Amino acid sequence: MQKNAIFQSKLLPYALVAPQLAIVLIFFYWPAAQAVFQSFLQQDAFGLSTTFVWFENYRDLLSQPDYFATILRTFGFSFAIAVSSLSFALLLAVMADKPLRGGTLYRTLLIWPYAVAPPVVGVLWIFMLHPSLGVLSRYLRALGVDWNPLLDGDQAALLIIVAAAWKQISYNFLFFLAGLQGIPKSVIEAAAIDGARPMRRFWTVIFPLLSPTIFFLLVVNIVYAFFDTFGIIDTMTRGGPGKSTETLVYKVYTDGLLGGNLGGSAAQSVILMVIVIMLTAIQFRFVERKVTY
Repeated sequence: MQKNAIFQSKLLPYALVAPQLAIVLIFFYWPAAQAVFQSFLQQDAFGLSTTFVWFENYRDLLSQPDYFATILRTFGFSFAIAVSSLSFALLLAVMADKPLRGGTLYRTLLIWPYAVAPPVVGVLWIFMLHPSLGVLSRYLRALGVDWNPLLDGDQAALLIIVAAAWKQISYNFLFFLAGLQGIPKSVIEAAAIDGARPMRRFWTVIFPLLSPTIFFLLVVNIVYAFFDTFGIIDTMTRGGPGKSTETLVYKVYTDGLLGGNLGGSAAQSVILMVIVIMLTAIQFRFVERKVTY
């Protein structure tokens, strides 16, 4: 039986993939190449004078202790956001996978927050936890908590982590629920017949079978925490107070657009891209070994 696709014209396969290739080239490779080229330049904010300085922007950037502090801060944010969003999403998915009355409505309501744009998420959470106007802030003050993320850097960082994780929980929940529903019920029933309690069934049967989904979501959540949290940070704290919530992607924006250091900002974007590529490669190299397909 002939299983290979046969095209009437040799140009037809290339024509079918051409739109997707054009999108990738125009919106990814071309801007990335422009950023790499601009990172070797030094120019004023208006682009009137340009000087080719080779790796001078990189040397200046890597000689700043504040930049390494921003890198560590970004890794901390990313780890906290990924772990918290994945943990809560898995818990909700396990609960939603059970036969519940109104389960369809429950699942739909849990998916809705993913449709909210990151800047809107920031506005919602800052309204709820604003030190003077927030509804939840009143309860925190009633409990004796001196809550003021506008002045306290640790509280501002916690607020960013909570808002960013809440935004991503719906996305993770959707994939976890699909993964749970794809596990054969006969496998779980066999473990129950063997005397395995619910917690043991989860960690020895269900969790290993979810490892492909977990690995995929881990990669997606790391990329989300590095890039897509820009809108949340910009609307909630603008990197403050005292740069306590400034991440790598937000520093690219502040130094490039607000500070006028276009060459240094381009160098930062290149380093950020390299870091994310290395993290993804490390995950595929070491974490994927423990994935059960």
